[in-house]
Amino acid sequence: MSAVDFLAQDRIWFDKPRYDEAERRFYEHMNGSTQPTQELGANTILQDIARARENIQKSLAGQSSGSGAGDQAEFISRIKSLELENNSLHQVVDNLRSALSKLECRVAVLEKSPVAVTPALAQAAPCTNGTTAQEQRTSAPVEEDENDDDIDLFGSDEEDPEAERLKEQRLKEYAERKAKKPTLIAKSAILLDVKPWDDETDMAKLEECVRSVQADGLLWGSSKLVPVGYGIKKLQISCVVVDDKVGTDMLEEEITKFDEYVQSVDVAAFNKI
Repeated sequence: MSAVDFLAQDRIWFDKPRYDEAERRFYEHMNGSTQPTQELGANTILQDIARARENIQKSLAGQSSGSGAGDQAEFISRIKSLELENNSLHQVVDNLRSALSKLECRVAVLEKSPVAVTPALAQAAPCTNGTTAQEQRTSAPVEEDENDDDIDLFGSDEEDPEAERLKEQRLKEYAERKAKKPTLIAKSAILLDVKPWDDETDMAKLEECVRSVQADGLLWGSSKLVPVGYGIKKLQISCVVVDDKVGTDMLEEEITKFDEYVQSVDVAAFNKI
């Protein structure tokens, strides 16, 4: 079989490029026919936008012409209110400046002579706006020189009996007031744990021995038996002591003297009253 016969029997589309060209021309023709329609639609939209802008400008022009007088009156009222507020602010600033000037004058006087200046003197001779700090500084030494003539720096050799008597009377009154004033006594509440030797120790006798410890500033309180273990109980007893007279060391030393019943003494709690 020759090649020509083989190709004749096979189904091959030799005309496909021609049909593709025809299809391309068809779509180009279709696209070319719709282009004027699209341009027409775009022009219509632009015309609508232009008309809308023109209407907006006309409406704005009409509103501005109708409300021009009202806006002008509102602007005038706002300007007047701003002027009033500005005047009030100027008044406040002037008051602050005046107060600051007075304060600077008083500070200058206090820095120059802190001992001689008193509140009564400051109220009797306040600074004015026309007075400067330099004038206050120059006038202060003159007043000090005038007052120095009345001061006796070395004192007088003669003793004034009236002054001595007044001094003794004041010292006596001070001593009496101090003696009448109650002194604060510091006290503490102590909780002691007294441990016996074993479970056969007579706890009643042990408590009796503990309470037999007496001292000035010592007051025994309530007590109870607290289980420790293996049938052994410890004595927990409270007391109030005066700190200056009784201490925990003294209590432990006195209680441990009953070595027949007491094994050890511990401070379970210590609180100031």
